Amino acid sequence: MTGRVVVLGSVNADLVLRCAALPLPGETVHGRDFRTLPGGKGANQAIAAARLGASVAFIGCVGDDDFGRTAQSVLAGEGIDTTHLHVVAGTATGVAMILVDDAGQNSIALAAGANAALTTDHVDAAAPLFAGAALFVCQLESPLDVVRHAIGRARAAGVPVLLNPAPAQALPAALLADVDVLVPNETEAALLAGSDLDAAAAAAHLRAMGPATVLLTLGADGLQIDADGLVQRVPAPATGPVVDTTGAGDTFIGAFAAARVEGASVAAAAAFAQKAAALSVTRAGAVGGMPYRHEVGNP
Repeated sequence: MTGRVVVLGSVNADLVLRCAALPLPGETVHGRDFRTLPGGKGANQAIAAARLGASVAFIGCVGDDDFGRTAQSVLAGEGIDTTHLHVVAGTATGVAMILVDDAGQNSIALAAGANAALTTDHVDAAAPLFAGAALFVCQLESPLDVVRHAIGRARAAGVPVLLNPAPAQALPAALLADVDVLVPNETEAALLAGSDLDAAAAAAHLRAMGPATVLLTLGADGLQIDADGLVQRVPAPATGPVVDTTGAGDTFIGAFAAARVEGASVAAAAAFAQKAAALSVTRAGAVGGMPYRHEVGNP
């Protein structure tokens, strides 16, 4: 499997504020080091895949504001094909308000903005991208009906589908049955498979729902893989001091996609992705923390 990665998803401006500890409900805390950074799960995953060697095309929407213009520039600057990144007049670009504490943990609130304006017509207009793709990557920060339509387009073109079911929500069984690679975290897996299951049981349950490969990311506790001929718990690589976990999951997905379209096995691609994600948490920011190929090596 070689060729282009097509990513459909969200584009946000990340408004990031660091603080000593995340506030409790009703509590005000002092912050520092406020920054506005490029973000959105779709854009993050596209950038990670591009930095790690993949040819990437993106489908999404931004507003006709400064945040949108910056996002267009950032994605194009990473070498990503933005032909199908649409500007929605009179609409704000999506925004994520992110608090990061001194342990590197985060709390995030989203406003969808232009991401909610993505339509099935946008997907249909991007049909030529699917015809030349090796992998289709999507998440759930775009309208669910559009994600389902895009998955159908990918399957009709014979393109494998990777779904990151985030933010966590209940999903139709028919959608999961159309997914080839499912990459949830613990929260997402608990919602889809049941909170009373351990990682191995949850991954097995999710795989039984249709995906050929389930990669259940467990943060510092590593990764549970359930794929044909491979059921394995993989520890997380050692890292330096954790600075910011924002975007680590997106880095993992982009890295896995980049490795798979080069022909790496599931196990090799997952190990490559874990290494990339481990590097990302030692740096500040989602995109700012994403490593380049020369830093990670080859799958």
